[in-house]
Amino acid sequence: MDSEIAVDFSPVLKIYKSGRIERLMGETTVPPSSDPQNGVVSKDVVHSPDTNLSVRIYLPEKALAADEKLPLLVYIHGGGFIIETAFSPTYHNFLTAAVSASDCIAVSVDYRRAPEHPISVPFDDSWTALKWVFTHIAGSGQEDWLNKHADFSKVVLSGDSAGANIVHHMAMRAAKEKLSPDLEDTGISGIILVHPYFWSKTPIDEKDVKDETLRMKVESFWMMASPNSKDGSDDPLLNVVKSESVDLSGLGCGKVLVMVAEKDALVRQGWGYAAKLEKSGWKGEVEVVESEGEDHVFHLVKPTCEKALEAMHKFSGFFKGGDK
Repeated sequence: MDSEIAVDFSPVLKIYKSGRIERLMGETTVPPSSDPQNGVVSKDVVHSPDTNLSVRIYLPEKALAADEKLPLLVYIHGGGFIIETAFSPTYHNFLTAAVSASDCIAVSVDYRRAPEHPISVPFDDSWTALKWVFTHIAGSGQEDWLNKHADFSKVVLSGDSAGANIVHHMAMRAAKEKLSPDLEDTGISGIILVHPYFWSKTPIDEKDVKDETLRMKVESFWMMASPNSKDGSDDPLLNVVKSESVDLSGLGCGKVLVMVAEKDALVRQGWGYAAKLEKSGWKGEVEVVESEGEDHVFHLVKPTCEKALEAMHKFSGFFKGGDK
């Protein structure tokens, strides 16, 4: 019967013995808006008809009447590779606020989710979307807003949690594979990793989570998203920080901001990532900002709290702090 549950991962999702998957959160969507919200308009564009994948593009309304070029943010949502979409109220509201604060144009990427589409599908879909964005570099792409308003000398990639993990791997891949034949470098000025989802089978330092139940819970998202991973949570796609086989020196950008939250189980991974990057021989600048007393993606849950507003100020400051 379809009602028999094989895996109960409440309050996130349930997997039934029939194979049906019921997501219990992150499924609500909101439409884009041609009426300004916080001074920002938005639209959806199908970029990959084969997979029926779209992006949501955000633009300050005042830019519509001007010819000015704005920094370009490409954002990849979180949700453990399993829940949430680029079109949920959570991410629509966050991107609207981020574009307003940063005075940028933004592309919010959607990807097919695990477990129906296991790793590496979310990575591959994100790369496809990123390559589509860069088809506008010469001003002759599919989407007018990007042709007219995106400054491709100021491209920032960002994401939270699993999305931050994907962003890291996109920046690594961009250093090896050109996003566009019109590029002389990676095309990425910087990345902002918000509460990044990196993990390993054992703690990375003495301050890392030692509680086995919590460690298993964090690991379980990966195991559900990547069931065929022979190394489990030591897979180099997830164990970016502790694994000696993962070299960060080739990260394809010049500037990195890592945002962490004090009470987040992932906090030490964020700090460890920055420390490893500094020691790797990578030539860029990295900064870590910690939100005291806060937990994982708190800024999405309570976006108007004082610490969330502080985090948004830091996020938007990344766009105003100079070029590559």
